[in-house]
Amino acid sequence: MGHRRGRGVGVGERKEGHASSSLPFSGCSWPLLGGSWLSQSCWKSPYLFKKQCQHRGGRVMASLLCNARIQLTETLEKMQQGTLMRKVKSKSWKKQRYFKLQDDCMTIWYQSKRTGKTESAFSISDVETVREGHQSEVLQSLAEEFPPERCFTIVFYGRRGNLDLIAGTEEEAQCWVQGLRQLIEVATSMDQRERIDQWIRDWFQKADKNKDGRMNFKEVQRLLKMMNVDMNEDHALRLFQAADKSESGTLEGEEFVLFYKALTEREEVQSLFREFSEDGKKLTLLELVDFLRQEQLEEEGTEELAMELIDKYEPSETARARHALSADGFLMYLCSPEGSIFNPQHRALWQDMTQPLCHYFISSSHNTYLIEDQIRGQSSIEGYIRALKRGCRCLEVDCWDGPNGEPIVYHGHTFTSKIPFREVVSTLGKYAFQASDFPVILSLENHCSMEQQEVLAQQLKDILGEQLLTATTDGRVPTQLPSPEELKHKILLKGKKIGRLEDTLDGPGDEAPDVSDDDNGAEAEEERRRMKKDRESLAQALSDCVVYCKNVSFRGFQEARNHSRPSEISSLSEAKARKLIRDAGNEFVRHNTWQLTRIYPSGMRTDSSNYSPQEMWNAGCQIVALNFQTAGMEMDLCDGLFSQNGHCGYVLKPAFMRDEGTLFNPSDPSTWQGPGPVTLTIQVISGQQLPKVANSKDGAIIDPLVRVEIHGVPADQAHQETKYIENNGEPVVRGPAVPVPALSPTSACSPLPGFNPHWDETLQFQLHVPQLALVRFVVEDYDKTSRNDFVGQFTLAFANIKPGYRHIHLLSKDGTGIPPSSLFVHIRITEPPGPEQD
Repeated sequence: MGHRRGRGVGVGERKEGHASSSLPFSGCSWPLLGGSWLSQSCWKSPYLFKKQCQHRGGRVMASLLCNARIQLTETLEKMQQGTLMRKVKSKSWKKQRYFKLQDDCMTIWYQSKRTGKTESAFSISDVETVREGHQSEVLQSLAEEFPPERCFTIVFYGRRGNLDLIAGTEEEAQCWVQGLRQLIEVATSMDQRERIDQWIRDWFQKADKNKDGRMNFKEVQRLLKMMNVDMNEDHALRLFQAADKSESGTLEGEEFVLFYKALTEREEVQSLFREFSEDGKKLTLLELVDFLRQEQLEEEGTEELAMELIDKYEPSETARARHALSADGFLMYLCSPEGSIFNPQHRALWQDMTQPLCHYFISSSHNTYLIEDQIRGQSSIEGYIRALKRGCRCLEVDCWDGPNGEPIVYHGHTFTSKIPFREVVSTLGKYAFQASDFPVILSLENHCSMEQQEVLAQQLKDILGEQLLTATTDGRVPTQLPSPEELKHKILLKGKKIGRLEDTLDGPGDEAPDVSDDDNGAEAEEERRRMKKDRESLAQALSDCVVYCKNVSFRGFQEARNHSRPSEISSLSEAKARKLIRDAGNEFVRHNTWQLTRIYPSGMRTDSSNYSPQEMWNAGCQIVALNFQTAGMEMDLCDGLFSQNGHCGYVLKPAFMRDEGTLFNPSDPSTWQGPGPVTLTIQVISGQQLPKVANSKDGAIIDPLVRVEIHGVPADQAHQETKYIENNGEPVVRGPAVPVPALSPTSACSPLPGFNPHWDETLQFQLHVPQLALVRFVVEDYDKTSRNDFVGQFTLAFANIKPGYRHIHLLSKDGTGIPPSSLFVHIRITEPPGPEQD
């Protein structure tokens, strides 16, 4: 074919004479390059939809913006009629609200019974699950007043609070529980095309004020503002009139599809498509293979991959039969998981899980029970559920004496609320292995009396049963820690322990440990003194529950090495850890090759803020505990690192951090092995459907810029920004420009600056230790008078990046998806020449 390309595609480049999106492979759908293939049957009016439903015995064909997969059952019809239920926030706050499923079957709104005013609405796609009965602290507190059959909890993704509801009857509760579960299943099983369709439906619903299934020009203008599109009124009117084929002055059904198509045209993708397409209308199998090899650097099984992509993403049956990919199929591929910047093979479990626990970074939470700040915040079992569902594998619990002989959990000597320890353990037993099969470490901060420590131990054993690890895996004194694979479905208690692990393997006794010839007499005496002190303050039953994670005070690397007990663990404050990294970086890395270290936030962080976990990972620290309840860059890094390897909460450290004789020091470049730095070149091409800034004024349009940050060893820490795009579409340089050679001509303007901006800028980074690097993409709304506003971000480990033309699917500040918002980039990774190439 001879289509050779050594650079990124120029957005301004165009080949004359090729159709942009009108293809010969049309089936029953509308081809939309920049939108999606939207079935014409999905665009009927609500009136026609209801008539069809009645005519077809209740079976749903489609409605205006209603997912065609949804079968309108009797349950959903009852939900659409509406139900009066109690919304509950506390034992005393119980107010009646009228809940109703909208005609789109994907939106719930509710209003006050007293005022009749619509209070709020939420999308089914925001709902993670529905729990029946008294499965929240609030509903548990009302157990005597309302039976569990009438109660249920709606759980949202991210950090959004749950919605606790009490129905008037058991039948009404079941109607909503079953109906919501049916709709959640539809929402979670949507493919990429259906998600984009749903996004369009949501916007249509918001803009169609009179709900007649049509949009006049005034409603279209409102829609554009809501969607973050700043468009000249004359241009908007031209697009509107071009789509209004019926000349009725309104858009409905297929006309709205045409309007959306014009709005979301992706010229940069069309240009790339034409670069590899001989006729500009399709990619043959060989042309697609060329693209995958030359640009995407897919090396193995490329022809098989090309066939899979055509079968999976080509919407036209005719094209699929001819083993060809249309322009719309090409876009669908680029927007798919296979076209994502994140290597899809690394989403699944792909690392060796048979190495000692200390060879892994472990997803870890600090004060897991808190869902707000450290002083007056609420303690809740919800904190544990959320952390475990995110793959967290080390949880913290602060235990204190409670009333009636029952230990409680809260942040001691503060005004945070309290929860029973029993509830925490029950929650742990239920949710520990829903997201990951690998072991959970429960870090116990024990402030209880001897009597209530006995209760702690009994509750752990009674509730967790076989899940609680109470003996070594092989009954022997460990010479190294067991692996995550060996500890599957086990919960390990981390806490204080009386004596040494080897002493308890033969059963506890009053004898002091034997003193060998090699033992120093003073050290042995110190050991006896500690055991005596521990016996006075620690219940034997609780001590026996601690096996591989015995808390010990850190007294220096040499002393730890002299004792050489892999089953011991030290907890260090962030300040102490930083000092050790600064003063003895290599010793710290070596220590972490054979023993676990836990790092926790400074006690001064009363607002539950976080420190950067990267500097701790650079030293090989495994359990870097963060406040999961607090969104921000630090949690983005945590989510970014642990989003790989099946989200299992364990990531294998690089080989040079698992070698006890390693020379690696994160602060000393002379200790780094390798031929030289890797060059990461990122062409930031465009953005798609960028959302408005939360709580912004009506009509406000963002001026977006992209910042790329490298988080790694100190020498690799860097960030660069694109220009920001003003409302009028002109790129604006702010501050000194970084001289980086461009891969393509810079676009002079962006047609829809806030909505679909075009930057076409190239950023370049040198990575000396790429194995530890995380790359964070941040989109911000530039503000010349104050701090920029956050729009979206995506973070991933450098090891998980796929080169070539890729989409980056943005996440909210909360870490949840904001589809279909994305960035389109070109990635090039240049390895340093090997010795034989010098």
